[in-house]
Amino acid sequence: MKRAALYARVSTADQTTANQLLDLRQMVEQRGYQVVEEYVDHGISGAKTRRPALDRMMKDARRGRFSVVVVWAFDRLARSVRHFLEVLDELNHLNIEFVSIRENIDTGGPLGRAIIVILGAIAELERNLIVERVRAGMRRAKLEGRRIGRAPLDVDRQAVLRDRGHGLSLTEIAKAHRISRASVSRIIKEAAEAPGPKGCIPAPPQTHENRLPNPAA
Repeated sequence: MKRAALYARVSTADQTTANQLLDLRQMVEQRGYQVVEEYVDHGISGAKTRRPALDRMMKDARRGRFSVVVVWAFDRLARSVRHFLEVLDELNHLNIEFVSIRENIDTGGPLGRAIIVILGAIAELERNLIVERVRAGMRRAKLEGRRIGRAPLDVDRQAVLRDRGHGLSLTEIAKAHRISRASVSRIIKEAAEAPGPKGCIPAPPQTHENRLPNPAA
């Protein structure tokens, strides 16, 4: 007997999963499945990344609690095609079948497996098209002379190094030049690693405030 997990979801708190669960229970009873648990997300939008019941179901799937997941429809399970395929891919790797009542899909059969392959190919094509559009946009921006990526840090690096040499802490230097402590650390580290006189920075007294991580560590 197959052990089944039922998953249901509604988007708003005033909706009910009763109808979904009724259909799910009838279907698993007809097939002779043993219901391990019903996972229900109430008032959870389809766009939400985190869903308590779905997350718990996937954790139980990794523990091998059931061998088949049954849902009322695709859109009850996933927030997007990509997310849907990610969930299906993980279930497939865990040797867990997937059944959707509305779409009449069962990955335990040849037709269901074929449809999943087709959906995966469409999703891959979509990803490739997005990548190509991004690359085309970057090429066009480069030809038009527009900057791509983050603008370089506008700061007097020599002044930062002088302040460091005078014993100012990282926080004091950051405030004086209106940059982050991480930027101060990066400038000092780059100067210290640079060959020649640039790498010679007077070392201020070591305190907890201004102590830098050892680059060789």
